[in-house]
Amino acid sequence: MNEFDIINKFFKKIAKNNSYAINLNDDVFFDKKRKFVVSMDTYNEGIHFPNFNYPNLVIKKIIRSSISDLLAKGVEPKYYFISGSGNKKHFTKKKLTIVSKSLIQEQKKYRIKLSGGDTTNSNKLSFTITTVGFATNIVERNKAKLNDDIYVSGNIGDSFLGLKLIKNNIKINKNSKKYFISKYYCPNLPYQIHKKLYKIANTSMDISDGLLSDMQKLINNQKLSFEIDVNKIPISNELKNFLLKNNKAKHNYLFNGDDYQVLFTASKNRRSLIRSISRKMNQKLTIIGKINSGNQKNLIKFDNKPLNLSKFKGYSHKF
Repeated sequence: MNEFDIINKFFKKIAKNNSYAINLNDDVFFDKKRKFVVSMDTYNEGIHFPNFNYPNLVIKKIIRSSISDLLAKGVEPKYYFISGSGNKKHFTKKKLTIVSKSLIQEQKKYRIKLSGGDTTNSNKLSFTITTVGFATNIVERNKAKLNDDIYVSGNIGDSFLGLKLIKNNIKINKNSKKYFISKYYCPNLPYQIHKKLYKIANTSMDISDGLLSDMQKLINNQKLSFEIDVNKIPISNELKNFLLKNNKAKHNYLFNGDDYQVLFTASKNRRSLIRSISRKMNQKLTIIGKINSGNQKNLIKFDNKPLNLSKFKGYSHKF
């Protein structure tokens, strides 16, 4: 079973009388009456980050990936709780000092406040982050409309190449290596978009498990399909240069996750408004495809030729 099978078979029925849980099919809990929004994520060494050799970078990665859930709902993160499980090798004075400094930096950058947590002793290192925000409305999943444009914020693919470099699977010049590894650990979150997302998006989520995988989750309960054009997916100049120099196919670097950009759909009549917001916020927002009827199959095309979707599944926890 994967994580979604477990939720659907064992836990969804328990939460069926709790409308705030959104049927356990979104990334947040939302109590509209109290304007209260909560998300929770757990990160394990060897799965969500390779190791704890650079605690300053690891802690930044897990904080940013956690608050991205709220940003993609159109909510500003305000408070976070962090729980850590590890042993004396993980939690040395030196590493904890480094972690503390990184948390202070992230708090200043994203205007969030540490508000509690827990620590336990374990042979395996993991962190759990709970993020809290307040909003009168959120942008939920499964609210896409037929003929919607599909958008992504920022660039896609840098983080995956960074992970490959960390694992020493490829060789590259020093400056490029530093750039891509930085994008893996410290993704550039589209922070400002939360202020406008509810006005422009019909449905939205962040890209964590992979663009294709998350696109399927975004409309999983709707009788709709999607069409994505690889040529339109935005990538950085650095990734573009890498692909050209090494004769690599673009589509092999776009669907592997850890991008933490916003994936959303919007009605075509909002194109002008979205372009204006993009310019004013200096935030790249790119149309990469469209929503089709459920009578059509999901499609990813490259140079107007369909690709095999099974090759771009992204990440899923399996048990």
